Amino acid sequence: MTFLHKNTLFTRLWFYQYAMVIAGTFIMAMGFVFFIDPHGIVPGGVYGIGIVLNNMTQGLFPKGPFGVLDCMNHPSFLTSITFPIKSFINEMFVQYKGGIPIGITGLLINIPLTLIGIKVLGPRFGIKTILGFILCTIFIDSLTAWWGLTALVDDVLLSCVFGGILIGFGLALVFKAQATTAGSDIIAMIIEKYTKLSLGKLMIYVDSTIVLCSLLVNVDWQIPLYSWVVIYITGRVIDMTMQGANVEKALFIISDKYELIRNKIVQDLNRGGTFIQGQGIYNKAEKNMIFVVLNRRELVVLQNYIHTVDSQAFLTVMETNEILGEGFKSLGEKME
Repeated sequence: MTFLHKNTLFTRLWFYQYAMVIAGTFIMAMGFVFFIDPHGIVPGGVYGIGIVLNNMTQGLFPKGPFGVLDCMNHPSFLTSITFPIKSFINEMFVQYKGGIPIGITGLLINIPLTLIGIKVLGPRFGIKTILGFILCTIFIDSLTAWWGLTALVDDVLLSCVFGGILIGFGLALVFKAQATTAGSDIIAMIIEKYTKLSLGKLMIYVDSTIVLCSLLVNVDWQIPLYSWVVIYITGRVIDMTMQGANVEKALFIISDKYELIRNKIVQDLNRGGTFIQGQGIYNKAEKNMIFVVLNRRELVVLQNYIHTVDSQAFLTVMETNEILGEGFKSLGEKME
């Protein structure tokens, strides 16, 4: 069993998914280049490793790997073609303060990781995933060559917040396209196969280990702490983007006045619900429980009404991550 889904080429869905991968990786790159990289924050993943390695190797290539080239001294046709490429690579290394570029490090780690993942886990990683981490490399290093290692804002906490938002939103777009950007996800999946640990815990452990590696460069606990802030914000933004920022609340209502409450829900609030037959644990009395999903305004209206008709009613109000079905967004709309 694999996670791959075959899509017909050049259909609307095909173009949509690849556009999501391109947009998502570019937004991720903006988060890294404008907010995260300049402060040396290490938000886990292979690009976190890239940030650590870049900080450790700064000054290794002060003029780039090709040095200072003068195209006039090399008039051959081949040199005239390769000179702009070499010049760009030199500029990229210079902007990285002579250190190894972050995107290239991510690419060099992702390629063997993906091959190992395919060997160990099976063909779970499709073309969109490979395209995803290649585009991440291109966008991160190209934006850095143009912008440099200069933070858009000097405030580190503000950079953590907006960097985490951009990275999380970009990753969510990639996930929506049924792809990933590889990296620490594959490491966690491989470890999961040979241990009894859950994938969620392993991803936290792997990313936290990478975060702590920042102490190899500079024993400054502010960097790991800021990095964990970025990881948390990234995760929350991914959840909100994937599931939507719902304001609906789920209610379980137990009351002897269930018919009056049912009429209020159906006739006044114009909502549906479900009767659930239950039995009290203490006296084994038969109970009719109402399950209903309402928005915040409707919740306040219903609570006030229940208080007037049955102040002894029992209510359980729960947060909802996602509501799909009649009266809300349908599953078909989400898939589209």
